[in-house]
Amino acid sequence: MKLSAKIRLALNHLRTGVIAHPTDTIYGLACLANNQSAIQTLADLKQRDINKGFILLASDIDFLLPYIDPNLDIELLQKLTKPVDKPTTYLVPKSENVSSLITGDHELLAVRITSDPLISYFCENTGSALISTSANTQGNEVARSILELRTYFGNELDFALPPNKYNSEPSRIINLLTGIRQR
Repeated sequence: MKLSAKIRLALNHLRTGVIAHPTDTIYGLACLANNQSAIQTLADLKQRDINKGFILLASDIDFLLPYIDPNLDIELLQKLTKPVDKPTTYLVPKSENVSSLITGDHELLAVRITSDPLISYFCENTGSALISTSANTQGNEVARSILELRTYFGNELDFALPPNKYNSEPSRIINLLTGIRQR
């Protein structure tokens, strides 16, 4: 990944607010998982029911461990770190310290580990997992350009990187405990 001025600016804005950026799946919005104020701002911007919760996105399991139940079986934890052929979000038992802004009214937490270089850069330079959600307002299609993004959010986002051409499909979602696919 070429480290451009725009990517460095995005990182700077991510530290305190909400940004739009390409992911390993669809064009998304993100903030740091340890920034409660930014999570609330993100939910407000999306006009999202706070009971739905969000996905935690990270480049390494270490960024997710503070949010996962520490009693989760080690074999299941190892499964989270194994490479998969398609982006996969796993539903895992949450730590009792996880904010309801992240989990909504769910007992399980949605997490995804990715090798995407941009996500790795963000996580490694902030020391945090990201809150990840689609770049749209509730009930609308995911933005496919900066122009569409602006129609949804005006100038309310702190920064926006453009989407990549490959951003198209959301991840599949699998319950790690049961193996049942949810999406």
